[in-house]
Parts: sequence; C-alpha cells; structure tokens
Amino acid sequence: MTSAALPALGTALLAFVSGKSRAYLLAHPEFALDSHQQARYDALLARLHDGEPLAYLTGSAGFYRREFFVDPRVLIPRPETEHLVEEAIAHLRAYDAPRALDVGTGSGAIACTIAAEVPGARIDAVDLSPDALVVAKINADRLGVGDRVAFSGGDLLEPVAGRRYDAIVANLPYVPEGEGDAALRFEPALALYAGADGLGAYRRLFAAAPGALERGGLLLAEGAPPIAEGLLALARAAFPKAAVTLERDYGGRERWVKVMTPG
Repeated sequence: MTSAALPALGTALLAFVSGKSRAYLLAHPEFALDSHQQARYDALLARLHDGEPLAYLTGSAGFYRREFFVDPRVLIPRPETEHLVEEAIAHLRAYDAPRALDVGTGSGAIACTIAAEVPGARIDAVDLSPDALVVAKINADRLGVGDRVAFSGGDLLEPVAGRRYDAIVANLPYVPEGEGDAALRFEPALALYAGADGLGAYRRLFAAAPGALERGGLLLAEGAPPIAEGLLALARAAFPKAAVTLERDYGGRERWVKVMTPG
C-alpha cells in the first residue's frame, strides 16, 4: 500500500510506522513500506478500524503544544482540558513560588504542562490508579519537570491532607454509569464513570476542597454539558462566598466550573 489517497488517520499511522513525517508522505505519494513495515501497518490499521484510538496505537497524544506518552492505562488528553490549564497558568504566574494540585492526574498532562509553563511552580499530582501514576511519571521525566511534580497514589485529597494550594485543577470521572459512546470502551473505566448522575467523584471533592485552597485561590473542575449545572451547584454550595462561574469549551458547550475564592 502506498500513501496515496490515505485518510488523515491512516497517514498519521503510516508516518508512525515508517518514521517519515506526514509532510514527506504527502509530498511523496509513491512511497511504499517494506514487507515488515507493511505487516505492522496492516495490523495497526485493523485495530484503528475497530475503533481503537490512534493515540494508543502510536503511544502519543498532543496536549498544549507538547507530546505525551499514553497507553490504555490512562485517558487520552482532550483539547477541551487545555482551557483549564490556560486558566491555571495565568493565575499561578502572579506568584513567585506557587503551589498547585492536580486531582486525578492520569497521564500527568495537566500537572506537567503547568510545571513546564510556570517554572517557579511546585505541583502535587494525585491519582487513585497506580498504573496511571507510572505513565504520569514517565511524562514528567520526559519533559524535565519531575523534580517539581510530586506524584501520590490515593483517593482525591487524602494523599495531600492538610496541605493548601494556590490552585487546584480537577478532571475527574464524570460519565454516568451505563452511558458514554462506544469509543470509550478502550479507555480505563476507573477514569470515566462516576455513579448514576456522573457527579459522585465531584461531590466528594467539593466536600473537601474548601480546606485545601489558600485565600484568593483558584479551583477548576472539568465536566461535560449533561452534568454542567449539577457541577455548578456543587461548587456554589461548597464555596458560598466565592466567585463561581460555568465556563464553555472551544465548541461553546458548558464544560467546566471556575471557582475564585476571596482573598
């Protein structure tokens, strides 16, 4: 098979298998794989056609202008989450030595990006999955921020009990049990599902979060349109004196909650 007329995902897969850039493949439609590469490409293409995400096949996902190692132990970082990172970065850059917490770190994309963008920041990153923490540590080391990101295993804020932060960012499970599309079947259920209404994890987070934020601190929590109003209600109940707003993603959908405490 040559690269001529391949769809975009097939071209990306071809670039991965061949070691050539996409630009090279597009400029050389006559390029052909050798027999070993062809067999590997065909096997991966069959998995792609079955719905397995390209990021798992290549072991790489782009997030905030960087490439992160991913595999089925972690969720694939989504572009929508970059909104939360932008807000956190802008807030933390006002401090000389800010402290931030990434709850449900998964691949470590949020924690590592903040550390890379705010050189003075120190970040605690927590996840319930030991497997996810292995992946997150790989990414921290690859990006050269492992000395400023401390990873802990455990449930929500329990591993960092008693600590206070200038910013908390959370991208917790929010898919209601029994829902979600077929594409999610390849991603870890532990990172996806959160009770009948999708708010189970966030109920527990917001019960504990007020004691973990410094005055003038920022909390950002990502959800999805079906749970957005419920997430907003939880935030307002937990932080009655804070400025709490429901924010929209790149597509204009209600996606995440922003909490700015008085300070």
